[in-house]
Order: sequence, then structure tokens, then C-alpha cells
Amino acid sequence: MTLSAGDLDSDLETMERDRLIAEVRSLRAGIREHRDSSGHQLCWHHPALWGLLPERVEPAIAVPEWPQFLRGCLAYRQSLDEQRPDAPRTNSEFASNDRKND
Repeated sequence: MTLSAGDLDSDLETMERDRLIAEVRSLRAGIREHRDSSGHQLCWHHPALWGLLPERVEPAIAVPEWPQFLRGCLAYRQSLDEQRPDAPRTNSEFASNDRKND
């Protein structure tokens, strides 16, 4: 079943004001938790997502050194095999859309 963007958000049309406010607060809390994480908890750098928040801050992130980072990537990938062994596989390469020096 494929849903359009309008279908995905149709529940918002019937929410009461207080429920909408609670939903926005919950989403903002999730975005802030990701933005304010660091090291291996950060996982991906998403300034566009963080830009959806009303406050403008420059997150203070710590970037793992390469060996630790690569070990973390391997552990994450292994956890996917354990948690979702049935997930489709792809051999497409990672391509960043926001590289500054290309």
C-alpha cells in the first residue's frame, strides 16, 4: 500500500488544538535529542532537519576518530542483520547531496 504525503498527514486534520501542540512538542523533542547527540549517538549529520526547529543553534558535536567510527558502522550494520534479516539489500554506493568541495 502506497500513501501520498497528504494521506500520511490526514490525521492532523481531525486533531484538537491541544493534541496538535503535544504532537509538535514531541517531534521537536525528538529532533533536539538527535541534534544534541554526539559521538556514535549522532549517527548522521542532518542540519536541514535541525533547521526545522525555531531556535538557531550550532550543535556542539564530537566526531569519532576513523577507527572508532568504522567499528561503530560495522556494529550498526551487524545489528541490522540481527534485527531485520529479511530487509531487501542494495549495492548502491553512498552519495552525499551536500558535499562542499566537489
